[in-house]
Amino acid sequence: MDMEGLRAGRRGSVARAITMAENDTDGAEEMLRAIYPETGGSDIVGVTGPAGAGKSSLINGLSMEMARSGDRPAVLAVDPTSHITGGAILGDRVRMGTSTDSGVYIRSIASRGATGALSDSLRNSIRILEYAGFDPIIIESVGAGQTEVDISNIADVTVVVFNPHTGDSIQTIKAGITEIGDVCVINKADLPGSSALYDAVRDYIGESDRNPAVLKTSVKENAGIGELASTIRERLRAAASSAPQRRARRLEAETKDIVLSHLRRRLDTMFAPGGSAHHIMESVREGGTDPYEAAGRICRSLGE
Repeated sequence: MDMEGLRAGRRGSVARAITMAENDTDGAEEMLRAIYPETGGSDIVGVTGPAGAGKSSLINGLSMEMARSGDRPAVLAVDPTSHITGGAILGDRVRMGTSTDSGVYIRSIASRGATGALSDSLRNSIRILEYAGFDPIIIESVGAGQTEVDISNIADVTVVVFNPHTGDSIQTIKAGITEIGDVCVINKADLPGSSALYDAVRDYIGESDRNPAVLKTSVKENAGIGELASTIRERLRAAASSAPQRRARRLEAETKDIVLSHLRRRLDTMFAPGGSAHHIMESVREGGTDPYEAAGRICRSLGE
């Protein structure tokens, strides 16, 4: 691994490092441990919301606005996974081509759907980008669900994006997505219905403990992007006082995920033909023992 190139933020070195970490190739953990002491200083911004809300185009404009202000932003786009190839299939880098021309680094990450996999992939990629000098780091996710919860736990500030033409309504908002939002954005504000949705969100946030800021943006008309960048910076400054507590929670969660990853690898080895759990499972299949007793024996062997 070209550590000098990585430290200098050379794109090829950054890409290779993230690929190493994603695929858990030989030397990946050694690299991550080597860079760890010089990471943790970048601001993390999560951007989420329903599919079709225009997040990629909005992030394209937002990252360029931040780059013009002297920041060095990077984007990690969390894509749904192809069930056939396991790869990222949305192609955000195509939709964000303008921002890459302005020096923004963009990388798509497949969610893969496994417990802890998203968190591992995100944390490791964030660390690599921090070491390479990128700040802030913007994380884009698609849709709603556990992915959004994971991202809100990693981000310093979370932006939730809505689009008046994707069926977003007060019912969608009440479904809980504003519970993770520090900033709510009504995107594509040039379209009919945006003002009604904006008013509905503003009416509802009075019931939210987070008291998110509510903004309107239009990438088509280049409206509201500067205000969004300013609002994110304000929220980041406000969040700085609680940064040590967030960092402690993140480190605990990360350590748990690393332990789970090690356990998963051990279990895979144990259940493989010839592994210590393989003969236990033969007994279960033949009716000699039940799955509960088998699980207890396997768990006890993990502690040995």
